Amino acid sequence: MSSEFLPPDAAYAALQARDARFDGRLFVGVTSTGIYCRPVCRVRLPRRENCRFFPTAAQAEAAAFRPCMKCRPELAPRPLAWTTTDASRTLAAQAAAWLDACDDAEASVEQLAAHLGITSRHLRRIFQAEHGVSPLQYLQTRRLLLAKALLTDSTLPVQEVAYAAGFASLRRFNAAFVEHYRLQPTALRRVGREGGGAGPASRLRLAYRQPYDVAGVLAFLAPRAVAGVEVVGDAGITRTLALTHAGRRHAGWLRVRFDKAGEVGVELSPALWPAAGSLLPLVRRWLDLDADPQAIAAALGEGAVPGQRLPGCVDRFELAVRAVLGQQVTVAAARTLAGRFVERFGEALPDAPDGCGRLFPTPERIAAATRDDIASLGIIGRRADSLVALAQAWPGLAFARREGGPEAAADELTRIPGIGPWTASYMLMRGWSWPDMFPPGDVVLRKALSAHADPQGPLLPPKAYLAAAERWRPFRSYAVLHLWRHS
Repeated sequence: MSSEFLPPDAAYAALQARDARFDGRLFVGVTSTGIYCRPVCRVRLPRRENCRFFPTAAQAEAAAFRPCMKCRPELAPRPLAWTTTDASRTLAAQAAAWLDACDDAEASVEQLAAHLGITSRHLRRIFQAEHGVSPLQYLQTRRLLLAKALLTDSTLPVQEVAYAAGFASLRRFNAAFVEHYRLQPTALRRVGREGGGAGPASRLRLAYRQPYDVAGVLAFLAPRAVAGVEVVGDAGITRTLALTHAGRRHAGWLRVRFDKAGEVGVELSPALWPAAGSLLPLVRRWLDLDADPQAIAAALGEGAVPGQRLPGCVDRFELAVRAVLGQQVTVAAARTLAGRFVERFGEALPDAPDGCGRLFPTPERIAAATRDDIASLGIIGRRADSLVALAQAWPGLAFARREGGPEAAADELTRIPGIGPWTASYMLMRGWSWPDMFPPGDVVLRKALSAHADPQGPLLPPKAYLAAAERWRPFRSYAVLHLWRHS
């Protein structure tokens, strides 16, 4: 277990205060009830001697506590997926992120270890030290909590809930659910309905740590919204998406709405509900729901916008393509080119909401396109070549496994013709949600840092420009958005 976890008396003080800063980082197991809760739970405060504290839900469940029906631990924000501390903690965090997104019902520790390029023994050791449970215990908890959310908030049949949550069979799901929660899945659904749970319009909820700069995130995404794929409104976003879950492709639309403080509502089209297990981690990363706003504000210093987030993406190939299309053109021009690109190569999606009638083109479709096909849209030839090369390389790129850290990933990206250091940094910053990227050679950033150093002086040279950004570690990606916004 991480040495940074709160001592018991401090944890109890956070529980007394219902301190939302610790939501997702602290869970309390109450020995008199056998239930574990989030620190923001509104039930009566338990006695100190009846409390056991855990940094993760998986540890609480490993100690035989069951999740609270009122505060619903499955809704809590998660710990940061990436860390910039020592190598072992980084690997443990990457392993947890892989397990969060795992859709293989037969996933093994050996698979994960091979994915990270380490031995299974080393993986078990560092994972236990950081998370307090084994990788498979962690994965089991994630799947059960997702199933609990789907049973409570959706109308999916129980068999489809089992599939969406990553279980190999309904029998295995029922056995695991009863063993851990001492309740049949159908009984949990009845309890949810009796308590005013899901009706015909099913919708999931995802929590985040406040504050959250909703207006800033939507203002960043709105001018970049691609016609036919996404629509950004005053309170949320609607977009199309295709993804693979448990070996099957699912294509549909989703809508996220910031209509309650501390939570995002997620509505899915019928075709995407069975893929919820793969989709929800993407949504969390897209909207940066697991960020630590206090730590980010402290790193950015005076003038930081409260609750600033780093908008990511739900489709990394889409983000990579859009980064190439945006090279050396304005945001508006890049959006126009992306709209043409989608209209030419994107698949139509029937029965989608207004403005969201197409899916973003797949790597396979672009890999088969010719330079002239793409250049005819007003995209210069060199960029068309780059897009084809990117699509052809996409399935086998090692950086998709995040091996070797961001520097190795950027190095691999820049080997693709037409992708330079700035584009690679942008892809990693938003497509892979690396919190500590700083694009080299960015004109807007260079002017901003130069003016801060000497309002009347010349532009900083490249080395001095990067050195000036060191003060924002380990959140330089957030500093980038901060500087772009205020420039």
